[in-house]
Amino acid sequence: MTWEIWWALVLGFLISAIVQASVPRERLQRALGGRGGREAALATGLGAASSSCSYAAIAIAKTLFEKGASLASAMAFQFASTNLVFELGVVLWLLIGWQFTLAEYVGGLILIAVLWIALRAAVDRRREERVREHAAAAATGHVHPTASGLTAVAHNFRNDWQMLWKEIVIGLLIAGYVATLPHRVFDWLFVTNAPQPWQLIENVLVAPVVAALAFVCSIGNVPVAAVLWASGISFGGVIAFLFADLLIPPIVVYYRRVYGRRFTTLLVAVMYGAIVAAALAVDGLFSAFGLIPSDRPSVESIAERPVTWNYTSVLDLAAAVVFIGLFALTLRRGARDPVCGMTVERGPIRSVHDGTTFYFCCEGCKGRFDAEPEAFSSRSRGAASDHSMSHG
Repeated sequence: MTWEIWWALVLGFLISAIVQASVPRERLQRALGGRGGREAALATGLGAASSSCSYAAIAIAKTLFEKGASLASAMAFQFASTNLVFELGVVLWLLIGWQFTLAEYVGGLILIAVLWIALRAAVDRRREERVREHAAAAATGHVHPTASGLTAVAHNFRNDWQMLWKEIVIGLLIAGYVATLPHRVFDWLFVTNAPQPWQLIENVLVAPVVAALAFVCSIGNVPVAAVLWASGISFGGVIAFLFADLLIPPIVVYYRRVYGRRFTTLLVAVMYGAIVAAALAVDGLFSAFGLIPSDRPSVESIAERPVTWNYTSVLDLAAAVVFIGLFALTLRRGARDPVCGMTVERGPIRSVHDGTTFYFCCEGCKGRFDAEPEAFSSRSRGAASDHSMSHG
């Protein structure tokens, strides 16, 4: 599976890095302040062109909301940036077919529309402002400023991989393990032989819970979804599983810290309801048009594909060249932010401590370092510095 999807991952992250380096985030914040459909549509489009990392998506959405974007727009951006991204569709296509790619995109738009309607109905402006004040007061990190040029593309590319590589590896490992489980495990978790619509309803209701408990998000849950499809769960159940990447427990804890306990309860309930509604709608729509695949691949054909010399091999080698080239560019021109760990350019945001210069992604990280330099410099010296002496 890794061999099959490697080139698609590199291509997707490259496109995401280019977009991040060319779209000013300040412009996004100014454009997403309203609660109307236009702002939600714009947020959806910009999210689809943005980061594919679930953790990055929730951090960016929080910052957009804190800086004035409406709650509905921020949530639309958040879901679009994890469910409508290019690399996700390509990996789905490679593993289980173009129908799932189309369903992911169509269902993602339905999900965002349902979420927008529900949030507008459940959260008035007064409550939205209270939640915004809570988010502004929460010390939950930062969003890195947008830069431009090839070096910025390389840094964005590397940072996305640094945030997401664990999810991808965990997802592939879980998929490999799931592929070895006996079918009675899936019969216990999911109804796979009941008449419709009962199987569909059960699968759609249970799949988001299983996805959340698997602790795998973003692209990492695609291989697991492929194995579940091969094991017999419904088309709508697979889509519901894929949509639940923003409901894993660590992310829910983040919601609680940023938005407060009461609002997080409402937000998670609305998200779950929107996921279920979108998955049911997509299953019904694709059934009506005869787009649900009639044949299922075997679990072995997904998890045990042979590595042979073909077009995938050529694409994988080309992707490896791009990957190594961009990482090498960050090593030559970059430094490691000792606070957040991101690879950054050796720019003007810097501090000198004990004769060593440290570089930062933003003033927030610099401020934290300046307050406690020993706490960060002791573990980052050498990796985040240029070892130059300075008297500034």
